[in-house]
Amino acid sequence: MTLPVLPAEAYLWFKTLHIVGVVVWFAGLFYLVRLFIYHVEADELEEPLRGAFQQQYTLMERRLANIITTPGMVVAVAMAVGLLVAQPLWLKQGWMHAKLAVVLALLAYHWFCYRLMGQLREGRCRWSGRQLRALNELPTLMLVLVVMLVVFKGQFPTGAATWFLVALVVAMAGSIQFYARWRRLRAEQEALAGGT
Repeated sequence: MTLPVLPAEAYLWFKTLHIVGVVVWFAGLFYLVRLFIYHVEADELEEPLRGAFQQQYTLMERRLANIITTPGMVVAVAMAVGLLVAQPLWLKQGWMHAKLAVVLALLAYHWFCYRLMGQLREGRCRWSGRQLRALNELPTLMLVLVVMLVVFKGQFPTGAATWFLVALVVAMAGSIQFYARWRRLRAEQEALAGGT
């Protein structure tokens, strides 16, 4: 039994909506964990600010996850299924197997974010701001990998340009971690100077 061939316009609509879904999904994933960081760091505030900020972050996290991030994921995955129906031979190619493995990891990350969101809401999250900052870098790495797999397909590059890109992503992640630490140390020094 052969699958019916979809019109070229249907393929283009699937592709367009898949890209839109991916952009929305990643925008949500990038910002959601950033909200988690602010939520955790609100623990350092005095009451009543602590409670007010945590309540606001809980509301923002829930709205971002339910109104933007998850619908973006649903559109991205649904349109990906449409693309695979239109191009079933992709399922026999190694680059697609690797891409699907990364997508499964992203789905697990998405689910884990919901778990963390529940822990934050209940006040039992044990993740530090620093740990959450590191967690926040994972979708960036997965996005770069997925884009490279889609663009290069079966000819995944392993030359100097690839290693330069990997080094650039690692440097960006490291600089974000360095800046957060520098900002925290500066705030501690200012607090000590103000207390004397």
